[in-house]
Amino acid sequence: MKVLLTTLNSKYIHSNLAIRYLAKYVEDIIKVDIEEYTINQNRDLIISEIHKMKLDLIGFSTYIWNLDEILKISQALKLINPSLEILLGGPEVSYDGVDIMEKHPYIDYIIYGEGEESFRDLIKSKIIGEDHKKNLGLIYRENNEIIQNKAQTLIKDLNMIPTPYIDGENLFKNRIVYYESSRGCPFSCEFCLSSTIRGVRYFDLERVKKDLSLFIDWQVQQVKFVDRTFNANKKYALEIMKFIISKKPKNMNFHFEVTAHLIDDEMLDFLSKVEEGLIQFEIGVQSTNEETIEAIGRTTDFEKLKRVVKKLSSFKNIHQHLDLMAGLPFEDIKSFEKSFNEVYELHPEKLQLGFLKLLKGSGLRFNAEKYGYKYINEPPYEILENNYIDYDDIVKLKGIEDLVEKYYNEDYFKNTLKFIVKNYYKGAFNFYEDFLGYWEEKEYHMVSHGRNKLYFILKDFIIHKEYKDKEILVNLLSFDYLKNHRSSLPPGLNEKDLSVAQKNVHDILKDHEILNKYIPNYRDLPTKHIIKKVGIEKFNVDILGIIDKNYQAIDNSRETYILFNYREGQIIRSYYYDITENIREMV
Repeated sequence: MKVLLTTLNSKYIHSNLAIRYLAKYVEDIIKVDIEEYTINQNRDLIISEIHKMKLDLIGFSTYIWNLDEILKISQALKLINPSLEILLGGPEVSYDGVDIMEKHPYIDYIIYGEGEESFRDLIKSKIIGEDHKKNLGLIYRENNEIIQNKAQTLIKDLNMIPTPYIDGENLFKNRIVYYESSRGCPFSCEFCLSSTIRGVRYFDLERVKKDLSLFIDWQVQQVKFVDRTFNANKKYALEIMKFIISKKPKNMNFHFEVTAHLIDDEMLDFLSKVEEGLIQFEIGVQSTNEETIEAIGRTTDFEKLKRVVKKLSSFKNIHQHLDLMAGLPFEDIKSFEKSFNEVYELHPEKLQLGFLKLLKGSGLRFNAEKYGYKYINEPPYEILENNYIDYDDIVKLKGIEDLVEKYYNEDYFKNTLKFIVKNYYKGAFNFYEDFLGYWEEKEYHMVSHGRNKLYFILKDFIIHKEYKDKEILVNLLSFDYLKNHRSSLPPGLNEKDLSVAQKNVHDILKDHEILNKYIPNYRDLPTKHIIKKVGIEKFNVDILGIIDKNYQAIDNSRETYILFNYREGQIIRSYYYDITENIREMV
């Protein structure tokens, strides 16, 4: 029997964990092949490649983003080869499997819930020719009838599952590896599927360490832990992070979903010493409205969360993603504005503004009528409106989300935005709301824009608004550009000539006092090599003084020279220093 497990990933750089688990769990019985495609690949190509394998059974791992395409591929494969048996599994078929099989007669089996034991039972029964009546967690066809067996019990000892990552050096180098050290979640949020399974089960620490050692040796780009609450067990989480640090990985990072109010002083002290860029945290806030938080069954302490996030930010080494979710119960547009402003004021590296999806099996989907939810019952099941927020406001929030993604989340406009919000708006939400009006009036939302164009659009908005601190803002915009790009300013971004003569730059970089004080790592390099790593620019306002004074419009007549020391692949794209007093005689 020839079996293939496959899926359609959302991007080539991603990898699928589920199909690897299943293949390893039956490797003592049968060799199962694995192939991964992407949602953007040509459907006919995928169908033809699979057909060439001459399979007996194919299993697809399904999610919101790929179910529709997988069904079309499955239908074509069945038409070409009616004897091919098709199996679906994954969260997108775990809650309405019978309905899916009724609508799509070319699907032979669905595994619902945790899949390893159910898949193993299916393979065994097919090899020895038994019927499927005893196969827990299986939906199948028999005599034109669709039968759903009882649910599979959860695996108590996760270490029974062989590690899925063996001999993957060439496959995973420079890619994202999805990994779990635990299953389940201690919380019961009504919008999340993790709330359907009680308790948390953990893999053995030594096994986790062995797997992580492989990833570090293979130099994967990122290890993304899919644990729903990585720090639910503080001792366990600390042990894993300490091990990662002990291995001194280079040019890779580790992503964890954490609950901020569970991070105590001991963990903060540990995190303060982590190498910059090695670890990033995703922290779900969702809302700061207490009535909303209670309605969705969420456990949080926003005051504790704020203290933790601010403390982590002060270390300047942990990349933080904070999540908000629009469309939750009791959150109207004014309430969401408050949530947005409170989270924005924490200045995370990324503010991820998502929109509620009524996922199959989630508590909010069961209570959709109670809250007046309107949504299309097709992936991604995103809500259109409810009793508290209408579609017009959802559309506005989608526009704001787009601007936050373009202007805030990549950190290319940080100082300009901080000055504008602080000096001209009562909160960040009002700025993005105002900017959105201008953006749509100019029909910028109708076309895509390169990053340089985004700088010019923001400059034009500054001029359009006739802000009294226009000169400061244009200089801050220029500073933000130079801080993040190892190149000269695009022509027209700043009407003032900020460039420093090349001869003067060479003289400055030959000065031992400047080298020793600001860039000691380069002092033994030839000047022609140093100049490739740094930039020196002139500003006609006191840029760093304005930043140091928390974006106050201080006396801006001081001409300053700033040295940018550019870095490769780090959160901080450059360090910068005011060298004005050191070079007065050289320029």
